[in-house]
Amino acid sequence: MHYPRKVSKRHRARKLGFLVRMRTRNGRKMINRKRRAGRSLQSV
Repeated sequence: MHYPRKVSKRHRARKLGFLVRMRTRNGRKMINRKRRAGRSLQSV
């Protein structure tokens, strides 16, 4: 059986979190794209 890897919440937030996305131009574009699509939660 194959079990998914457990990634710690802290590590995930630091690598893929909202603040990380907002730092770069492309990250901001991504957040805005998801907002336009109607996502309530854009990022970790």
